Amino acid sequence: MKQPARETRGASAELPRRVFAHHVHLLGILWFALSAVNLMGGLFLLILGSTLFPHLREIRGVPPDVPTHFLTYLFSTLGIVVLAKALCGFIAAWGLLQRESWARMVVLVLAFISLFNIPLGTGLGVYTLWALLSRQSQQQYDALVAARAMARDVRTVGRAA
Repeated sequence: MKQPARETRGASAELPRRVFAHHVHLLGILWFALSAVNLMGGLFLLILGSTLFPHLREIRGVPPDVPTHFLTYLFSTLGIVVLAKALCGFIAAWGLLQRESWARMVVLVLAFISLFNIPLGTGLGVYTLWALLSRQSQQQYDALVAARAMARDVRTVGRAA
């Protein structure tokens, strides 16, 4: 018995494109959220390194051989690194939501780096790699970028007229 065709060819191609666009949009939102968490953590480390450790010897009960200078520089440096990662995450998330051509590669690099940030970074890194390294994701993302560029061009022409 012959089975009837469920969808036309155009409609079946549209569904994966919409699902992929949904994944890209969700990734942008999740990268904003993770970057906000990284921002708070980086600020905490920076403040801790610049306020607590320089004055650690003034606290009673702290052994005199505590390496306060080392801890100050270590926590301040870690705070700056985490803040830089948060800034890159904000930029990449904005790029994903705006369908910028460079955003996919930046998010993939951040996803590999975030795999070491257990548990949130690992989860988001795995989801990002799954969504953006799947079969044909490069072509689908390029189609989203082209559609966004065409929409911008139409708006620009409409304003000029």
